[in-house]
Amino acid sequence: MITRERPLAIYHEHPDWFRPLFAELERRGVSYVRVDADDHLYEAGHNGGPPPYSLFFNRMSPSAYLRGRGHEIFYTLQYLAHLESQGMRVVNGTKAFTTELSKARQLDLIASLGLPGPRARVINHPRQAPAAAEGLRFPVVVKPNIGGSGAGVVRFDTPEQLAGAVELGQLELGIDSTALVQEFIPQRDGRVTRVEVLGGKYLYAINIYSNGESFNLCPADVCQTTGGAELTRAACALDAPKNGLQVEGCDAPHQIRSAVEAIMDRAGIELGGVEYFTDDRDGQLYFYDVNALSNFVADAPRVIGLDPFERLVDWLEAEAR
Repeated sequence: MITRERPLAIYHEHPDWFRPLFAELERRGVSYVRVDADDHLYEAGHNGGPPPYSLFFNRMSPSAYLRGRGHEIFYTLQYLAHLESQGMRVVNGTKAFTTELSKARQLDLIASLGLPGPRARVINHPRQAPAAAEGLRFPVVVKPNIGGSGAGVVRFDTPEQLAGAVELGQLELGIDSTALVQEFIPQRDGRVTRVEVLGGKYLYAINIYSNGESFNLCPADVCQTTGGAELTRAACALDAPKNGLQVEGCDAPHQIRSAVEAIMDRAGIELGGVEYFTDDRDGQLYFYDVNALSNFVADAPRVIGLDPFERLVDWLEAEAR
């Protein structure tokens, strides 16, 4: 149970993304502490029992390196394992975070469930990219294995473009020096569908529309509904770009819900989202991205007819009990 002596711990590095969560906790008078990865250390090998938290909620983002905090990603892996070794109940712990930190692992997981994912080859040096693209259907994208907010994803329409970028030293593989050379899938109607789960179970789904030029589909960054209404982006209003994304609530079919729940169960992700789209060329559906960090869609009550932060706090309180 959450008490003043054993509060709920929210572990994070982004200063603004979780303001709606903090506001809902404060509205209810729930005792919680913000555990900031920027200023954190722990004693390894300590056998004095778990820290004095009722529940530890991991909100670290793989995009932290875009904010000069890439070192905190790898630190977090060690800290989560430490907490779990001490018997601490961690939401989105080591297994979930490890899955989120590898696009390659995500595609393996999707395939292990017999679900379709885009073809991709994994490289560890830019010079390998042209060979890795052989036999793939162009366009292709080179995508850092540790991603976030679409960072570092570059599209190449021809083998010559890819070879030229390698020759000029223009390929960046990301902070683990690993990347995917992956077939680019033209999305039917310019639409990606994101299905969110809470407690591993379906919560809601949204369609996100883009012009295909941006790979950042963070739902909290969406600017307007499909009807053109401006959205209030309380989650990250300080840094959300005006990226032209549009969003609408939708109802995911039963088979999609079941597939997403299976992905999240295998990944150990209790709160997060899975994205999929349909290939405009042949109608094939592909699952392609697994996220353990969900900021929820901007202005959710207007878009999906519910406040996911209320549902989240309900669930956190139940889990702490």
